[in-house]
Amino acid sequence: MEPIPLVDLKAQHDAVADEVAVGFASVLERTAFVGGEEVDAFEREFAEFSGVAHCVGVGNGTDAVELALRAAGVGIGSDVILPANTFIATAEAVVRAGAKPVLVDCDPRYQLIDIDAVAAKIDSDTAAVVPVHLFGQLAPLEPLRALLGSSGPLIVEDAAQCQGATQGGAGPATIGIAAATSFYPGKNLGAYGEAGAVLTGDEEIARRIRSLRNHGSEAKYEHPELGFNSRLDTLQAVVLRAKLSRLAAGNAARRNGARRYDALLADLDDVIPPSTLPGNEHVWHLYVVRVPRRKAVLSALHEAGIGAGVHYPIPIHLQGAFRSLGHQPGDFPEAERAASEILSLPLFPEITPEQQQRVVDVLEKALV
Repeated sequence: MEPIPLVDLKAQHDAVADEVAVGFASVLERTAFVGGEEVDAFEREFAEFSGVAHCVGVGNGTDAVELALRAAGVGIGSDVILPANTFIATAEAVVRAGAKPVLVDCDPRYQLIDIDAVAAKIDSDTAAVVPVHLFGQLAPLEPLRALLGSSGPLIVEDAAQCQGATQGGAGPATIGIAAATSFYPGKNLGAYGEAGAVLTGDEEIARRIRSLRNHGSEAKYEHPELGFNSRLDTLQAVVLRAKLSRLAAGNAARRNGARRYDALLADLDDVIPPSTLPGNEHVWHLYVVRVPRRKAVLSALHEAGIGAGVHYPIPIHLQGAFRSLGHQPGDFPEAERAASEILSLPLFPEITPEQQQRVVDVLEKALV
């Protein structure tokens, strides 16, 4: 049988190959390799798609989080609260901005940042909270805003996995001061390499990010502040524009696939399917179940040619890179429990009902 990948990047490329080829040829003909009309057009189009005033393209999602924090004035001497169950880039960006990560647990059902845990950690040093919109749905932003108030710590969202997702009809950066996203190839809106962006409704935040991403410069050879080089590549903008026009349809196909999995898994008592927070429109970047004996189940799936994965097997507080935070096993029990049980099943816009049936058949046998 043909393998079933976790994400089918070839199918996604086939859908846009001709359009991308024409766009690449145009960039090469004009030798417009940095910035230019393709980047400007993508920023306008993605801002409009996202329902915010400004999109600033940057080099990758990690830079996007760092730049959003720095542009918002979060830096040296500040504390930034974030969940322990996220990709290391979230915490890494906080450190690169000069701030200290302050970790909190996730809730047991949705695996999103625990608002009560945030409330327990806020103090006078807290400059920002970074809720992570995990697996394709938004974290509980309204409760977070109610907790923080209008004069409390800022909300800077990690929106790397949720292009097109909404909560109460609104997307990222409509409650937070900014939202950082990633266009890593496997994302719902993926480039052909590294790329990212910051969304914001704040004109001054957008201006500062444009400067910081360009060596702290708004005018050539004038550098009033220290930035770095994190510009969105022009060729990646070509790819992203081609894929953006198909993103809504792709997200709808993902939702259909998620519903099929829900139905297929309904009778498997050992599998806990994912839950959607009320008010959220999920875009299913990942379809993440929880299973017992995860290592053996994952091995059985791989042996059958099914590209399942784990996002993420080691919480931030147990990573060697963050040993200095002084945490021990047991400090964030929900994050640790999830890390030992979660399993990402193949899901992409082009997945067929037959492929999903095969995934579930193998999964059921592995659980016996």
